[in-house]
Amino acid sequence: MKESNDNLRIYGIRPIIELLNSEKDVQKIYIQKNLKNESILELVKKAKNKNIELKYVPIQKLNRLTKKNHQGVFAFCSPISFVVFENYLPNIYEKGEIPVFFALDQVTDVRNFGSICRTAKVLGAHGIIIPKKNSAEINEVSIKTSSGALTKIPICRTDDLVKTLSFAKNSGLKICSLSEHAQKNIFETNLKEPSILVLGSEKEGVSNKIINISDELIKIPTSGEIISLNVSVAAGIILSELQRQRI
Repeated sequence: MKESNDNLRIYGIRPIIELLNSEKDVQKIYIQKNLKNESILELVKKAKNKNIELKYVPIQKLNRLTKKNHQGVFAFCSPISFVVFENYLPNIYEKGEIPVFFALDQVTDVRNFGSICRTAKVLGAHGIIIPKKNSAEINEVSIKTSSGALTKIPICRTDDLVKTLSFAKNSGLKICSLSEHAQKNIFETNLKEPSILVLGSEKEGVSNKIINISDELIKIPTSGEIISLNVSVAAGIILSELQRQRI
């Protein structure tokens, strides 16, 4: 591991327990399958109390993450501080600005995530909303792909994405979910209003729970045999149209 990444990757049972006792943001913990002892049970309990994602993996996976004595556990820490959406949103309204956010549902590819953050920062979005679980890691790859934008744009991490979107909706934001099955395309949609643009993974798309609370389903018109776009490309197209409408 590079020295610059030492504070992002922690291994060993006791160091990770101490990490969980701190105020640092832990993104994910890998635990060796079938590894059970009192210390591991203590670690798992603390992680679950903080709603941290746990992944049980073969020892070979851990050996690829580090050549050192990991004792069957490996954690990723966040290099950034997260923003609480419910506290952040009122500040945007108080400035007289029209809020626009991306919400990423099941987007786990770090390069797509980094590219979306870069696009969002360049085109003036107020932030990115991500769930704690089933979300791309914030690591050196996603930061590099974003050209550093990931450390500059507010990232709002939530335990419950549906609950956060419902709060946003009740606070006056329109929830627009991207779906290839939508009847309305982005050029027919009023994006001048306070909005959250929801993007799903290329494999799963936006989940039904979020579709059900969305105000509008929107799509990007395409032609030819290929009807879907890379999620980061789609983000750029949607945000460009939003900016065009708001200028």
